Amino acid sequence: MQAIIVDDERLARKELRTLLASFPDIKIIGECDNANDAITEIDKLKPDLIFLDIHMPCKDGFSVLEELHHIPQVIFVTAYDEYAIKAFEVNALDYLLKPVQSDRLEEAIKKLTKETPISKENDKLNLNDSVFVKDGDNCWFVKLKDVPMFESEGNYVRVYFENHKPLILKSLNNLETKLDEKYFFRANRKLIINLNWIDKIENWFNGGLMVDMKNGKKVEISRRQTSKLKNMKSL
Repeated sequence: MQAIIVDDERLARKELRTLLASFPDIKIIGECDNANDAITEIDKLKPDLIFLDIHMPCKDGFSVLEELHHIPQVIFVTAYDEYAIKAFEVNALDYLLKPVQSDRLEEAIKKLTKETPISKENDKLNLNDSVFVKDGDNCWFVKLKDVPMFESEGNYVRVYFENHKPLILKSLNNLETKLDEKYFFRANRKLIINLNWIDKIENWFNGGLMVDMKNGKKVEISRRQTSKLKNMKSL
């Protein structure tokens, strides 16, 4: 399993690397001492796991997750215990306090699952991928299969899942380029829908379609996109 260590303290990175030498299944493929480099390296190297410090200059660990395209499993490593609840709210694998104890590190490693991110040639996000969503102080790891739709609101996109509707600073056009169109379809100017969440379809005005989603929402598919959808899904 390939891993990257992200911590602004050199001695902390060295100490963790020394402890990880006892776990031959974990291969350290990189280290970063700041958030911006971490975002670049994680998206480039696509590790299975990151050991992520929370309190860093400029951007914290949660901000790193927010900007990633590739979301690996996460073990937070920090000197501050006040972030523990928030870390588990975003489904972090574990939360280790510095100085890291070898027995606690072993416990965290044991939690690793075989369900690690799979690198795809086209780098498109599909239903099995998870994304990190941050809205103010609230954070989530969300499986894309659980997202019925994305809705444009100016320079933001509203993400629908469960009973939540957080806003993220991203354009719908940008988001569309990252999602696999076999599963996520641009219904109209304002909405991308998860095709697996369609409950019923009926013909609508001007050659378009009206879609009933399983979350109770109705979505109008424009005439142009109706033609595209029929070409995609026809036998």
